[in-house]
Amino acid sequence: MSGRTDPILVTGTAGFIGHAVAHRLLDRGERVIGVDIVNDYYDPKLKEARLATFQGRNTFAFHRADIADAETMAKIIREEGVRRVVHLAAQAGVRYSLENPFAYERSNLAGHLSIMEACRHAEGFEHLVYASSSSVYGDKPMGGEGFTEDEAAVDPVSLYAATKRACELMSQSYAKLYGFPQTGLRFFTVYGPWGRPDMAYFSFTQKIMRGEAIEVYGEGKMARDFTYIDDIVDGIVGALDHPPEAGGHRVLNIGDSHPVGLMEMIEALEDAVGQKAEKVMRPMQPGDVTATFADVSKLHALTGYQPKVMLREGLQRFAEWYRGYYGPTA
Repeated sequence: MSGRTDPILVTGTAGFIGHAVAHRLLDRGERVIGVDIVNDYYDPKLKEARLATFQGRNTFAFHRADIADAETMAKIIREEGVRRVVHLAAQAGVRYSLENPFAYERSNLAGHLSIMEACRHAEGFEHLVYASSSSVYGDKPMGGEGFTEDEAAVDPVSLYAATKRACELMSQSYAKLYGFPQTGLRFFTVYGPWGRPDMAYFSFTQKIMRGEAIEVYGEGKMARDFTYIDDIVDGIVGALDHPPEAGGHRVLNIGDSHPVGLMEMIEALEDAVGQKAEKVMRPMQPGDVTATFADVSKLHALTGYQPKVMLREGLQRFAEWYRGYYGPTA
């Protein structure tokens, strides 16, 4: 149990990862201030249902606000006495960035700057942990080793990736200029209960259960480092508890470090759902990368991070949640 009285601000608490992180922090006795704009990038009903799970948790307070509203963010952090922030709110999605680029400018760039400005003016501020993405590595060849944080990450293939890399550089400059510790976490394909409907495993489940064909991009030759939500939360909270020294900034991979081919994932999902999928093979879409593979040795050395849930078990848990939330014939 935490003996602290100052709250932790978690942005994106109506989102997939933010919802899970906030509950974990509450479970260990923290006070949590949640912030989310609850936009309609995907079904707002799912976001509202996530928020409803906080009912009865007396140490949770929620602000429906835009993270790019710098004045509001500064006021919340100042008046609540926030010393630690887990900044997970962002405009997600590689493909959506091709259609709505200015949504990424506001949420990812202006939003990140807004949070940093509020943190640097906060009295006694201790640590900003923020979400980056494995997409910053670009479509690099994957050999036997995972992607490492020391790689240059200078060739993003989507605007989404470019904004996430920009956030890392912004944080690097703010850490040097203003001396407050920051940690950026490069997430690798997070999945599990309460997940995002725009993710492949989620949309595939919907279509398989409805008897609809699924579109398999990259001719099924892509691979992803699927990471279960509980393991991701372990890493986020571990990083939060181990801030860099004053003025320090670092980026850390957070993934499973066991990349799985897309066709293997589909097979595991078919087993979890109990139905076979009709597959329509498609070429790779603009902005996608062939494979992702996390080297998590730095996070492990810092926090003891060790993913525990393998893909088949995680997809079984997701399928069970899906049936419970949407019904057996959704």
